[in-house]
Amino acid sequence: MNTLWNTISEYSIAGNELWRIIILFLAVLAGLIVGKIARVWLEKVGQKQKDSGHPLAGIVFDAMAKPTVMITFVIGLRIGMTSLKLNETLTGWSESIVNVLIVLSIGYVAYRLVDVVTYWLDKAARLTGSKLDEMLVPLVRTSLRVTIWVLVLLQIGTTLSDKPLTSVLAGLGVGGVALALAAQDTIKNFFGSLVLFADKPFELGDRITVDGFDGPVEEVGFRSTRIRTLEGHVVTYPNGELANKPILNVSKRPNIRRIMNITITYDTPPEKVQEAVKIVKDILKDHEGMNPDMPPRVVFNDLNSASLNIFAIYWYHPADWWAYNALNERVCFELLRRFNEAGIEFAFPTQTLFLAGDSQRPLNVGIQSLPDGQSLN
Repeated sequence: MNTLWNTISEYSIAGNELWRIIILFLAVLAGLIVGKIARVWLEKVGQKQKDSGHPLAGIVFDAMAKPTVMITFVIGLRIGMTSLKLNETLTGWSESIVNVLIVLSIGYVAYRLVDVVTYWLDKAARLTGSKLDEMLVPLVRTSLRVTIWVLVLLQIGTTLSDKPLTSVLAGLGVGGVALALAAQDTIKNFFGSLVLFADKPFELGDRITVDGFDGPVEEVGFRSTRIRTLEGHVVTYPNGELANKPILNVSKRPNIRRIMNITITYDTPPEKVQEAVKIVKDILKDHEGMNPDMPPRVVFNDLNSASLNIFAIYWYHPADWWAYNALNERVCFELLRRFNEAGIEFAFPTQTLFLAGDSQRPLNVGIQSLPDGQSLN
C-alpha cells in the first residue's frame, strides 16, 4: 500500500503529482454522475407534474433537466482544477476555459427556459382565436433563442479578450456595418414581418388578393409569406414588400354581393315587364342568407340598345362561397321556369331588318319630281 502511495506521490504529469490528476478525474466523474442522477430525477418529476395537470411546472422541470449534466460537469471541473499546480499562463487559460463553460451552461439553461415562455405565449395565442398569433409563437421562440446565443457569444468574447463589452462591440462595429449592408434585404423583410404581425391584415388560412395573386395564406415566416393560389401554385412574397402592398382579405368580407342585369326583349308589353319585376322580387324575397338590414333590390332601370333591363342586387350572409353559388343556381332555375311560364322572353343580341314590302311596317319611298326642263339624265 505504501509502495502504491509512493508511486502516486512521486509520479507527475506537467509538474502535477498523479494524485492531483486523480482528484481532477474523480471530481469531473462525480459531477457527471450527479448530473445524470439529477437529470433523471427532474425528468420524472416533470412527467409527474404533467400527469397531475400542471403542464407549466412539468415544462420547467424538463427545461432544467438537460442542462443539469453540463452544470454539474463544470462544477466538478472547477473543483478538480483547484488541485492542480499550474503556472501563471496555464492558470489564466484554465480560468478562461472554465469561465467560458460557465457562460455556456448559463446560456443553455436560458435556452431551455425559452420553452416555458413559448408555452405561456402559445396558451395566450389560443385564447385570442387568431391563427396569426399562433404562427407568431414559434417566431418569438426562435428570436429569443438567437438573442440568447448572441449574448452568450458576446460574453465569451469579453471573457477571452479580457476587455469590456463596449470594446468588443466597438471591434465588431465595422463588421456589423458590412453585415448590415449585405443583409439589408433580410433586415427589411424581418421588419416587414413585424409590421404584418402587428397590423394583422390577414391570418393563417385566410384567402387574400395581392398584386393579382389570389389564394389562401399557407405560411408566414420572418422573411416571406407563402400564398397558395387558386390554380394550385405557391407564391413566395417577401414580407418587406408585402407590408407596403394593398391587401384584399377576401375571407374577412361579411357577405357576398351579386348584381344581376336581367334583359328581356323590346317587344315585351309594359304589363309583362311589371310581371317580370314582380317575379324577380318574389324569388328573392326572404331568400336564404338574407340579412334583414340588407334586403334585395329589384327595379326596371334601363332601356338598353337591344333589350329592356331589370336590375337586381342581393347579398348572401355569411360569405360562404359554395352556399352562395348553390343559392344562385336555384335563383337562375326559378327565373328560367317562371319566365317561360309567363311567356316572357330573355333578350339576346339580335338585328331587325325592315323590308319595303312589309305591310306592318310600310316604307314611304317615292320619286321626287324635278323642276321643268330637267331630267334624270
